[in-house]
Amino acid sequence: MATAPRPRTTTRDPGELSRRLTAWLGTRLPGARATGVTVPASNGMSSETLLFDIEHPEAPWRACALRLAADPAAYTVFPAYDMARQYRTLRLVAEHTDVPVPRVLWLEEDPGPLGAPFFVMERVAGRVPPDVMPYTYEGSWLHAASDAERAHLEAATVALLARLHDQVPPAQAEFLAPPGAGDTLRRHVTAQRAYYAWVIDGLPRSPLIEAAFDRLEQLWPSDPGAPVLSWGDARIGNIVYDGFDPVAVLDWEMAALAPREVDLGWAVYLHRFFHDLTVASGQRGLPDFLRRDRVEARYARLTGHTPRDMDFHTLYAALRHAIVMLRIAYRQAYFGEVAVPADPDTLILHHDSLRAMVRGTYWD
Repeated sequence: MATAPRPRTTTRDPGELSRRLTAWLGTRLPGARATGVTVPASNGMSSETLLFDIEHPEAPWRACALRLAADPAAYTVFPAYDMARQYRTLRLVAEHTDVPVPRVLWLEEDPGPLGAPFFVMERVAGRVPPDVMPYTYEGSWLHAASDAERAHLEAATVALLARLHDQVPPAQAEFLAPPGAGDTLRRHVTAQRAYYAWVIDGLPRSPLIEAAFDRLEQLWPSDPGAPVLSWGDARIGNIVYDGFDPVAVLDWEMAALAPREVDLGWAVYLHRFFHDLTVASGQRGLPDFLRRDRVEARYARLTGHTPRDMDFHTLYAALRHAIVMLRIAYRQAYFGEVAVPADPDTLILHHDSLRAMVRGTYWD
């Protein structure tokens, strides 16, 4: 990870975006200007983020962040980007919970102003555990923290998930239910199968991903449990912290109505993904952070719901992540950044750990 080229995250021109954003902002707040427009280096691989300040004497907000749907002509990570759905989800969480989310300000569904739909929210000050280089590497602020500070952050993060799952009335989140027949877990997995089929359309298949889908069926829960509002991308890299306390939960494009364990499995596994990469590079990583047993126990104490079928859900998280990583790798190949190898499974950074999960040996 230290030497591989970072995949491009945008094909858009920041200067042109700045000019078009200022023009649009004047339609919402006459006389306002967008200043200091930047595309952060930590921009993700999916929706794009722009940071800017509003210059206007009567603006109730100054520091803003804008989430812009991916350019449909730029080999997008996901098939569709429903910014209105994300905007509605943020408003729902703000209305029904004490989970900290940025205040959303405007939704623009017309792709004309910036080339794709977007929404604007307040920018929250703080720090985010980095993905590049991962927070598990020596030198990151979280790695440098004390055991007690990391334990505090872990406890606060699990509590955040517990409150999200307990406080949002599922009926209010029905618009997030995956399409199709069956319970929400079956529909969620069916949607992932459809996503995988889209990723490999006209490209090499992944035997490992297909074996993981088969293994899921063998581990399928006898009772998936009642659905809740699932954040979808439940990991600490999507949280802004003030010190070691969460102050803003970001990135809701993968939100869905799903069992609680979908978020828990993702939170546990995504940490393991970064930890495993760090160990493979010769460093110790953070083996005692976000441990599966401790996350499960704390969540049970906070909610009264004991997480179950976590072998299934951590495998499902690793599988979902593998599909995203395969798409990103094929996107790099599209832009000439990498060549597709004879074995496409090697494009998945965590192919060894995913294979161990499929065999049932990962958690040994």
